[in-house]
Amino acid sequence: MSDGIDLNDLKRRMEGAINAFKSDIASLRTGRASANILDPVMVEAYGSRVPLNQVANITVPEPRMLGVSIWDKSMVNAVDRAIRESNLGLNPIMDGQNLRIPLPELNEERRKSLVKVAHDYTEKAKVAIRNVRRDGMDGLKKAEKDGVIGQDISRSQSEKVQKMTDDTISDIDRLLAEKEREIMHV
Repeated sequence: MSDGIDLNDLKRRMEGAINAFKSDIASLRTGRASANILDPVMVEAYGSRVPLNQVANITVPEPRMLGVSIWDKSMVNAVDRAIRESNLGLNPIMDGQNLRIPLPELNEERRKSLVKVAHDYTEKAKVAIRNVRRDGMDGLKKAEKDGVIGQDISRSQSEKVQKMTDDTISDIDRLLAEKEREIMHV
């Protein structure tokens, strides 16, 4: 670390933010059922919040229906509540330890609300990337202040960090635009 900061580590962390964003927008449905739709759902289970797929099995029995088989009978109400409160516009039907989730037709209003959710995911990803950038810049300032690197190296490194940040944010904007087109034109 004689040259200030580890750019590969910053790049890895930014790529992690992009991968999390890709996972989030993949969960937004575009007309056909997919088990990924329920990926963002977190269930209050055993004193903590866990992903739905850690307390239940998710299946796609029909093109416009999801099935959720809950492993623990005591978790049925918590899973039902988590799905209803997930901002995905889904209304599960209880059937013993199973939930059937009919997927409503995507009307114009629903499409617009899905685009809003995609924008929320985008903002969350951009904040994560800016936090990585801030960490890198703080590391450079500290290294320069401590005399580990010179001002010219610090300036050069900070330009690289800024370019990496700009490139990553433009990737996220491109992915958002693709998802918007997919949602609005299915």
